[in-house]
Amino acid sequence: MTTDPILVGEGIAHEFGDLSVLEGVDIPVAPGEVTAIVGPNGTGKTTLLRILLGHLSPTDGEVRYMGPDVDRPIGYLPQQPSFRPQFTAAETIAFYAALLDEPAETEAALRRVGLADAADRRVEALSGGMRRLLGIAQSLVGEPPVAVFDEPASGLDPSMATNAFETLADRAADGTAVLVSSHDLSLVDRFADRVVFLNRGSVVVSGSPAELADSTNSETLWEVYESVIREPAARREVEA
Repeated sequence: MTTDPILVGEGIAHEFGDLSVLEGVDIPVAPGEVTAIVGPNGTGKTTLLRILLGHLSPTDGEVRYMGPDVDRPIGYLPQQPSFRPQFTAAETIAFYAALLDEPAETEAALRRVGLADAADRRVEALSGGMRRLLGIAQSLVGEPPVAVFDEPASGLDPSMATNAFETLADRAADGTAVLVSSHDLSLVDRFADRVVFLNRGSVVVSGSPAELADSTNSETLWEVYESVIREPAARREVEA
């Protein structure tokens, strides 16, 4: 880590009834870095994000935010962003800015995610991918010190997905602590500073893409995934 973390989860555990979803998860999120959480479906990634956001209380462990006292300490893009369908893209950004008593810099916010030409288009007329980009734009309204994105590239074509991750990297370069959950390992490999591999509710390995590749004799993050997630799972199936 190049700087002290601004958001920390320590010993995070969570249970839904008798089902253990997370167990002993430690995760630091530092300013100026893109931290990515990757892992199979159903391994607790979204639950972990919700706990770090304060939307869900952990069964055990704690979350500490150590950033400035601002109106919006954490911006958030959920997997399924939902906006008022009758609003235009520009009106949507202005609405969120008004909640924070911020100047509505709608043009800059939409340009940041490649939606400047769609400023006057109603949300109901936007494609699913464009609504996701609009979600990224709204999550950054107010310049929150921490920004959390749950599958920001989902439903986007390769060009739009790259644009989305470039936006996250640009925010990190400006000092924002960016936390992202994603299945797109090629984009994570390209843009993340730190990667946390989560499997069966626990952290398997974490580090920079280069560190993880070196430690597993891999060339790509997908090969790291194969080494630490898929191959152990295959061995468990054989042993069972």
